[in-house]
Amino acid sequence: MIQLYTRKQVEDRGLLHSKPYSVLADAFIYISYGFVDKMKLYHSDVYYVRAALEKHSGYYFSLKQVEDAMLAEGWREHRHMPRKKQTKGGSK
Repeated sequence: MIQLYTRKQVEDRGLLHSKPYSVLADAFIYISYGFVDKMKLYHSDVYYVRAALEKHSGYYFSLKQVEDAMLAEGWREHRHMPRKKQTKGGSK
């Protein structure tokens, strides 16, 4: 079972600016080891959904939790990209 916390509880525990609640903490780790190109960047939709969840539920979720839930519900990061046209009889 996942323990849910409010923003105030997360802040009181000193976790607001640390992993998994902050991307900044991840950025510092990846920069210090020189792996910036491997850093996970979340789509802006994930930030908007997290803000809406916090507003409506009062709980503060990690970005990973929000993204996983969105993917489970059918959200796709590149849904705005046009589909590749299918050619008849194979690829050209």
